Amino acid sequence: MTVKITDVARHAGVSPSTVSYALSGKRPISAETRARVAASIRELGYRPHAGARALASSKSNVLAMVVPLRAGIHVPVVMGFAVSVVTSARAHDHDVLLVTQEEGEEGLRRVADSALVDALIVMDVQLDDPRLPLLRTLDRPSVLIGFPSAADGLTCIDLDFRAAGEVCVDHLAGLGHRVVGLIGSPPEVYVRQTSFAQRVLQGFTAAATRHGMTSTVHPCEATPAAAREVAERLLREHPALTGVVVHNEAVLDPLLDAFEHLGLRIPADLSITALCPDDLATSLRVPLTSVAIPSAELGEQAVNLLMRKLDGAPVPEATLLPAHLTPRASTTHRLTG
Repeated sequence: MTVKITDVARHAGVSPSTVSYALSGKRPISAETRARVAASIRELGYRPHAGARALASSKSNVLAMVVPLRAGIHVPVVMGFAVSVVTSARAHDHDVLLVTQEEGEEGLRRVADSALVDALIVMDVQLDDPRLPLLRTLDRPSVLIGFPSAADGLTCIDLDFRAAGEVCVDHLAGLGHRVVGLIGSPPEVYVRQTSFAQRVLQGFTAAATRHGMTSTVHPCEATPAAAREVAERLLREHPALTGVVVHNEAVLDPLLDAFEHLGLRIPADLSITALCPDDLATSLRVPLTSVAIPSAELGEQAVNLLMRKLDGAPVPEATLLPAHLTPRASTTHRLTG
């Protein structure tokens, strides 16, 4: 049965005219009400007819942030991006509709068809992301925080994660370490071919090869038990291991516990570098040498790119933020003899 605007109104607890105004942007609607209407539209599968779509000649001043909370995602880091996007959008007099359900292309199409948003920020980008063909054809501008394998016709921004993986290994090599391991994201993140995780892996492997180092890679579930298991397996398989790169925020503290329980002193016996937010790296009992995840800068720049696209101004297709490593107490020269 066809869903009508009155069905949406009843479901959202508002009047049909409020739904109409939310769709057309003809009158100001509070962000809370607009979000409630948008949720009802998604749940009921409502499709505005052509006449209603034509009403959307005025901007809604709402951006959609599409960040599916898939398995393996570290929510605190995602929320850091969300806070940055919301704060930056408010500076441009825009609100943000957060879309977290895993719906792929269909979810994107529903948000775009609702006429509730002017533009989209898309996160958790995969190397071969199934959402890309639709993003290239939408009549609304978009910015991806992440780089797919083929980014032509898209606007993408991210930390240079390949360089981040490389600079961590370069730092350990400069300290004399010859056997290193990458403790990576949960396995499902690699199975999905998530862009940032794959690029860290590429950078880690390339740098280790360049330095002639022995290297190993171990994905790790985001649990203390998995951290203990990975630490034990690393030392069992590579007893000469003296350097580790960690790209998994959830297990940083459990890994410190696990390695110390196995009798290793940090950094005297084992040097650890990480890719993580600075506030996390500095809050641990051994402050970690790390490459920061610049969520505030990425969110702000993504919004700025969208604002320029909405104004019809040219923007670069690719923006890579440089990877900066900050040495702290978790790394030192390898002991010899």
